[in-house]
Formats: sequence, C-alpha cells, structure tokens
Amino acid sequence: MKQLCSNDATIYAFDKNNTPKLSIKPGEKVKIITKDCFSNQVDEENRLADINWNQINPATGPIFIEGAEAGDILKVTIHSITLADQGVCAVGPGFGLVPLPQMTQKIIPIEEQQLHFSDEIVLPLTPMIGVIGVAPDGDPISTGTPAEHGGNMDTKLIKEGATLYLPIFVDGALFALGDLHAAMGDGEIGGSGLEIAGEVVVTLDLIKEQTLTHPVVENEGSFAFLVSRKTIDDALTEATHLGVQKLAEQLNISLEEATMLGSIACDVEISQLVDPQLTARFVIPKRLLPALF
Repeated sequence: MKQLCSNDATIYAFDKNNTPKLSIKPGEKVKIITKDCFSNQVDEENRLADINWNQINPATGPIFIEGAEAGDILKVTIHSITLADQGVCAVGPGFGLVPLPQMTQKIIPIEEQQLHFSDEIVLPLTPMIGVIGVAPDGDPISTGTPAEHGGNMDTKLIKEGATLYLPIFVDGALFALGDLHAAMGDGEIGGSGLEIAGEVVVTLDLIKEQTLTHPVVENEGSFAFLVSRKTIDDALTEATHLGVQKLAEQLNISLEEATMLGSIACDVEISQLVDPQLTARFVIPKRLLPALF
C-alpha cells in the first residue's frame, strides 16, 4: 500500500496547478497521514494567539489518479481513520455562532476510544474527515472553503466505512484530504470540532459514463446529497432539489411523487454553519434508493 505524509505533501488550496505528490492507478489503496486543522501548531505550551494563521486547514495531497478525466466520478472508500492521542478544540470571537469575548483552547486527551473532556465528562469518539476533495477547473479554492469539488464540508457522515463520490473537474482529479475530527456535532457551532491529527486509509477508484454535479456520501443505510452555498437556506434548498430529482430518475416516477416521498421518508440535515460556505445535506434511505447509479 502506498503512503503519503503531510510532512512532504501539504496544500492550503485545491488547485489544478498543484504538483501531484503521488500517482496511483484506479482501485489502489493509499494511507494518508494528516496534520490537524491548526497544522499541529497548538498544544499545552503553544497558544492559538501565537500560531501562523496562513497554515489553517491543511490537506495532504494532491494525489493523481491515472486515467481520471474531467466529467468522471471519483469513488473514495474510507477504510479506516486512526487518530492521534490528543486533540484540540478552540472557540472565540468570530469563530462560531456563540458570541465570546476571547479565544479559548482546550487540549483533550484520547484514551480507550473515548475523549476525556474532563474527569466528569467522557464521550465516545466519532472520527470523521472535515476536508476532502479534488481540484476545481477554475480558480484555486482554499482548503477552508467547501463547494462542488468537496473541500471543507465538515460532514460527520464522511467517516470510516463511508464511500464518498466526487465530481472530477481536471485530469488526474488531484485528490487531497485533511482536517480530521475525533468528534463533531452537526453544525459545528463553535467553529471547531475536536481537531486532531491522524491517518486515513482509502481506496480511490473511478466511475466512467456517469455524472455528478455535487458530492454524495454513501453510508450503510443511506445516500446523502451535499451542497455548500453562501446561505444555509440556499444549501438546504439545492440539496433537496438534487435528492428529489435523483428519486424521480431512479424510481421512474414524477417529480410530484418524488417530492411526496422526500417529504414522507427523507431528511434534510445541516452539516456545518461556520465555514465561508455553509453545507447541508438531503438524506435518502436505501430502502427508497438502493443504488446511486
């Protein structure tokens, strides 16, 4: 299995002009080693006030997938997420939805698959990938911003065992990921989850002769259609339209009937509310949509 380490391959923007750091064949498995969202700059001795804010949300990559062409779909199977032994959570003014007077950080240890917020508060881990995507065909997009290419979607469904489908915009796809969270709630209301370094093992494969306009994540029981927009209303509405249209196409029913099923059996959910674009998802259970294509 090939390996790519953040020490040798870190990007801060998804960019078609980024030089690939690794080339693989479709269907290959890769281990990707990542820094946390603060580029491992924050610990008990080093405070947020002293970090380089130009090194935020690093992603490890890019990876060139041989044979990938614009218009194809990248299929990312997430086999495992292995976390470091501690993470950091940070809150403060302009960082989330709660008005706070100052920046505050908390180093949180990981022991026996649990996060120890305090002696009294111990919570289970829910590891996920915050930043994951491919290069856009236009201008570079910061790794802190989500859009059609993926990016900083901060969606807790992008976890071990999930499969993420990404539209490809440039030859080779130029895939990268980073910004792991040991735990995060929907919305990420404080501006950070439990930010942590770690390792991710994925298989990167290609789907030809099918198209997507936005990322879709598959879990054991559902498909979720992800959209990021400037307002959460726009993201929710567009994700709903994508999901309902897919229901109509795959089930060969009218848009009206697909809308009925969406209202009866599907869920509209918020992924995150704190990035430059906000991310929502429309979730369809597999009992309605057994396959994406």
